[in-house]
Amino acid sequence: MNSADLGRRVGVPSTALFTDQYELTMVQAALKAGTAGRRSVFEAFTRRLPEGRRYGVVAGTGRVLDAVENFHFDEEMLGFLRDQAIVDGPTLDYLADYRFGGDIWGYPEGEVYFPGSPILRVEGSFAECVLLETVILSILNHDSAIAAAASRMSAAAGGRRLIEMGARRTHELSAVASARAAYIGGFDTTSDLAAGFRYNIPTVGTSAHAFTLLHDSERDAFRAQVDSLGRGTTLLVDTYDVTEAVRTAVEIAGPELGAVRIDSGDLLLVAHRVRQQLDELGATGTKIVVTSDLDEYAIASLAAAPVDAYGVGTQLVTGSGHPTCSMVYKLVARAGSGDPADELRPVAKKSMGAKSSKGGRKWAARRLDEEGVAEAEVIGTGPVPEELAGRQLLVELVRDGEVVAREPLDAARERHVAARAGLPLSAMQLSRGEAVIPTEYV
Repeated sequence: MNSADLGRRVGVPSTALFTDQYELTMVQAALKAGTAGRRSVFEAFTRRLPEGRRYGVVAGTGRVLDAVENFHFDEEMLGFLRDQAIVDGPTLDYLADYRFGGDIWGYPEGEVYFPGSPILRVEGSFAECVLLETVILSILNHDSAIAAAASRMSAAAGGRRLIEMGARRTHELSAVASARAAYIGGFDTTSDLAAGFRYNIPTVGTSAHAFTLLHDSERDAFRAQVDSLGRGTTLLVDTYDVTEAVRTAVEIAGPELGAVRIDSGDLLLVAHRVRQQLDELGATGTKIVVTSDLDEYAIASLAAAPVDAYGVGTQLVTGSGHPTCSMVYKLVARAGSGDPADELRPVAKKSMGAKSSKGGRKWAARRLDEEGVAEAEVIGTGPVPEELAGRQLLVELVRDGEVVAREPLDAARERHVAARAGLPLSAMQLSRGEAVIPTEYV
């Protein structure tokens, strides 16, 4: 397995300051109190799915592993913390030697999750675990939100190809992460070359309206593109008159024309007209690609249209209305002393309302019905029932600080296809509803 299969990680900077100040001040106080070394278990989970969503999608795990591996404080960072008096001398000494040396278990990337699912379990000393809170949450919350939107769009597309093209609609680094998450969730290609370079995602792209406007005529623009990129290229046909553009496109490229792209208007109506015109001109193999502020609902509305591929930007990279999954990272168990052999004790926040949590180091399994369809997400802290032993969801990701579970991105993509197929059919409905299966605690 080569580096291109796993993602290019060369030149990755330290992630140690992708954190909140209170994580460092907690470490300082815990060091002074003698509690920083207590063995602890933190879990990342969400108390509820975004409104109307029926399942979540785990994405970002591979990026979390990179972030943990690159979480260390260099001299410049330590100097900043010292100059700003953020932490004291003993804490600076601790941070100077920091490397995560604990264990991480989690749902494998591409798996689906539900309220309460222990998506990631981080074990080690309190100090080494608490420092990772913000960087873990920032990655999982963003990437899982994008993957969930992508999954819904993929389900709505019904097997038609999906192109991620949202780089210009978000932060440049978020765009790369979004393309990665979208690929896991079911998108086929990206327009973002940085995502293609870093994660080996197939890239696509031809021309914009500016290219047509640059030339003295649409015919000149089409001729220039076909001469350069070949007859299999995709020609943008809605700069002026669509009917005339399609006729010109086929005249220049012939019936071998790869595709036409429609970026405006009533996409359902225009797609039907264009398909009829292409067929009449003999270009029966020419595909139709549609773009223009699509989301899962717009894609579903085009199910009856002769569309071969969808290009999605803004709605995808913003999570289609839900840019975060509201995941939290909570201490759920800790030892009573720094003795590694000391027994773990369940702990949990007991505040009133929806922010309470359940203590204890958890396992999770998915119970299936007689037909092999998921019927419940089962979570517990005691022995795993025999009938669920083979259905456990958490896998080992990091052992004693060493990553043990890197995998090709395509493995996560394939896993998601299987995980989604194992859910009840109602999971694919776009109408608002609750989680498609209940969470049960045992």
